[in-house]
Amino acid sequence: MSVLRLIYLGLAIWGAVHPMMWFVRWFQAEGWDIMAMVDAWHANMATTGLVWDLTIAAVTLTVFVISEVAVRRNWIALLAIPATFCIGVSCGLPLYLFLRSRPVQ
Repeated sequence: MSVLRLIYLGLAIWGAVHPMMWFVRWFQAEGWDIMAMVDAWHANMATTGLVWDLTIAAVTLTVFVISEVAVRRNWIALLAIPATFCIGVSCGLPLYLFLRSRPVQ
C-alpha cells in the first residue's frame, strides 16, 4: 500500500473517531435527542454558517462520488456516501480518496 493511501486511511479514521468523540460527549451531557443537537448546530450565525458549509460540501462530495462511480464502476467507493452523512465530510472525503486510489486490477 502506498504512503498516500495510508495517509488517506489515517485521515478517514481520524475523521471518524475525533468528531464522534465530541458527538457522544455532547449526547451524554445533553441527552440522546437528535433534534436538540440540530438546534445546537443553529445556536448562532457562526454555527449555522458551518452547518451550511459542511452540508454543501457533503452534497458536492456525494455528486462527485456518484459521477466517478458511474464511470469507474468502483462500487465500493459508494461507502463514502453514508460515511459522509452519518459521520461527516472529515471521514467521507478521505475514505473516498482511499477507496478511489486503490490499484486498478
